[in-house]
Amino acid sequence: MIEYGHSTHVGLRREHNEDTYYADADLGLWLVADGMGGHEHGEVASALARDTLVREIAKGADLVRSIQLADEEIIRHSTRRSESLPMGTTIAALRIPEGQDRFEVAWVGDSRIYLWADGQLKQVSQDHSYVQELVDQGAITSEQARSHPHRNVVTQALGVTDPQSLRVESVGGPLRHGMQLLLCSDGLTEEVKDAAIAAIVARQDLSAQECVDHLVIAALDGGGSDNVTVILVRLR
Repeated sequence: MIEYGHSTHVGLRREHNEDTYYADADLGLWLVADGMGGHEHGEVASALARDTLVREIAKGADLVRSIQLADEEIIRHSTRRSESLPMGTTIAALRIPEGQDRFEVAWVGDSRIYLWADGQLKQVSQDHSYVQELVDQGAITSEQARSHPHRNVVTQALGVTDPQSLRVESVGGPLRHGMQLLLCSDGLTEEVKDAAIAAIVARQDLSAQECVDHLVIAALDGGGSDNVTVILVRLR
């Protein structure tokens, strides 16, 4: 049995919500897309990514290929517009095909995917970001990355990265009772540390939706500097 909760909030400092999400147990697809490029650009890009994934997954395409097609779709849409502003979006997606006991996640950019299992929260995605590259090189620590002035610079994004250079990363694994998968935009992780996220996800006295609501509130309490979107999927 799958239980899930979902929510998005504009945050406390933005006028528009450029995040988009989708949650559908029947299709077996959950996703978070964080648009960039400003009003009527970022929100268009994230919506195009969502719609492309829903359409392609429904047609039987696999998750990685659907994300590649979303990149191409956003680029096509962008080239037809007269404005010079680019449009792009991150993507973090979860696929649980009907009748299967496995999951697959895939991502581009810095929207994240976490796995809760055996009493621990683990980030399974790896940010496509400038500061993550610095961390990987040993130039800064993960804690320093949280306050780095360029922490919001992504190195891969749908609609911005050329299809030949796009790196859609994916991870899969078996589904187990009690497992939880969390998808979120960086509006959550910018304001709430992993330990605090884990403390909320761990609460079995809360429903999945209540956990999501608590996470959004925590992001707002932390400053709400960006749009925040959260999906939590539980395997009962």
